[in-house]
Amino acid sequence: MDSIKDKKSWFEKNKINLGKAASVAGFFLIIYVVWQNIKHYFPWNFGVIPEYFPLFKAGALATLQITTFGILFGLVLGIIIGLMRTSKIWIFDSLARFYIFLIRGTPLLLQLFIIYYGLSSVVKIPGYPAAIIALGIHNAAYIAEIFRGAITSVDRGQREAALSIGMTSWQSMKRIILPQAFKRAIPPLGNQFIIALKDSSLASTIAVSELILKSRQLASSNFMMMEMLVVAGIYYLLLTSVFTYIVFRVERKLGVSDHRV
Repeated sequence: MDSIKDKKSWFEKNKINLGKAASVAGFFLIIYVVWQNIKHYFPWNFGVIPEYFPLFKAGALATLQITTFGILFGLVLGIIIGLMRTSKIWIFDSLARFYIFLIRGTPLLLQLFIIYYGLSSVVKIPGYPAAIIALGIHNAAYIAEIFRGAITSVDRGQREAALSIGMTSWQSMKRIILPQAFKRAIPPLGNQFIIALKDSSLASTIAVSELILKSRQLASSNFMMMEMLVVAGIYYLLLTSVFTYIVFRVERKLGVSDHRV
């Protein structure tokens, strides 16, 4: 009897999740049935996707590495620029404003070309690190504004209370303001990380063998451009889904203290 009750309670607890899983499975089943009936009218052979899917693993790994290192570099630089942006020292604030204006006002592709081609007469930077540097510099401008908004959203009274009990400005920032700012910055940072993942596709323009370049290279030999682009798209969807899930878990973890009984 206890085992039957346990099974019932398990189904009751997971009823919503099971319903969602069934809905997703039904959706893909409908797509499959519809495709089987209309595929004869299209010139593409999507049946080759499973055959070519493993060939994109190296490109997916390169995309993931560029994105990860670019985000880490951009996160560190963005926090520094964000702190400068909230500084009362005018020179720091002015430099941060100029950096944000310059980077946000020019496209990532231009910044990538400047680092890879423009600086070649001074220093030759290989494609892989050039893509990481460009992605980090570009995202740092947006991350700086995210942190500036998060820092300024913390109640000013908390800073004043910290100063009144003997903390220095840096101590109040480190112990009181920044922990709350980090927490509030998680949702927009997650969106920015996903944007960075998709922006990493521009590395293909400087011959970095990531997903887009891999799809073009394979398509040049098998003449199946649409099929190869679809495989690249599937990899991007998988990677963005993983990033989205990680951000969701972090957001839930940090949001536990916000719940009220």
